[in-house]
This record gives sequence, structure tokens and C-alpha cells, in this order.
Amino acid sequence: MNKKESFSPPAVGGISLLVVFAVLCLTIFGLLSLATVRADGRLADASAQAVTDYYAADCEAQAILAQLLNGEVPSDVTAEGSVYSYTCPVSKTQNLEVEVSIEESGYTVLRWQAVPVGGGEEDGGLNLWDGTQLFAE
Repeated sequence: MNKKESFSPPAVGGISLLVVFAVLCLTIFGLLSLATVRADGRLADASAQAVTDYYAADCEAQAILAQLLNGEVPSDVTAEGSVYSYTCPVSKTQNLEVEVSIEESGYTVLRWQAVPVGGGEEDGGLNLWDGTQLFAE
């Protein structure tokens, strides 16, 4: 009896699908990690630029304060008695506002604050439902 041995291909079922799934998951996780690193890099760059801009404005404000202490009043400084106020731009959206009181014995910083450009004026608030009317007439 001569048995013919038939050739059967190796089983490529479950294990191969598991390997393909694992490689696909690792690839997706790698791409998500890369996207996160790039976003964190952009955020760090923006944060570093904001700090650099703030300290440049702070340095300018200190220079103006030094001029005031020497008796010089720059043109962009407003004075009301012994209180001097001035603004140094930090960025397009933020200013450093300074108020100092200069007496003969020294000076007192009344305000040294970063504020949004525009001063934060109110727009009248939200038009909220007062609970009395169900439908507009």
C-alpha cells in the first residue's frame, strides 16, 4: 500500500493574525507618541517665547523705573502727583502695566501686573432665559 502523502500548507491562522494585530497596535502607538512629542515641543517653544517676551518687557519697565528714580520722566509715562504709571508691551495680547509712587525716601511699587490688551471690557453679559416665557412671541 502506497499512501500518497498530500501536502498541506502550514496553519497560518490565529498566531499570524495576532502578530499582525500586535504590529499594527505598536505602529499606531508609535505614531501617537510622535504626535504627542511634536505637540509638547510646540507648547514648550510657545511657553519659552512667552517667558522671554515677559522678561524683555520687565527689563524695559525696570529701565523706565531707573529713569524715574534719576529724575527723568520719559514721554510715555503719565504722572499724577508722585504716582507714575506706564505700560510696556509683552505681546500682541498682553501688556505689563506699572504704577510706582516715588517719594524722597524711595519708591513703592503700587502695581506691576501683566494684563490682557483691551483691559477686559465687559460686553454686556449673556442673554439668559429668565424662566418666564417658553416661546418667543
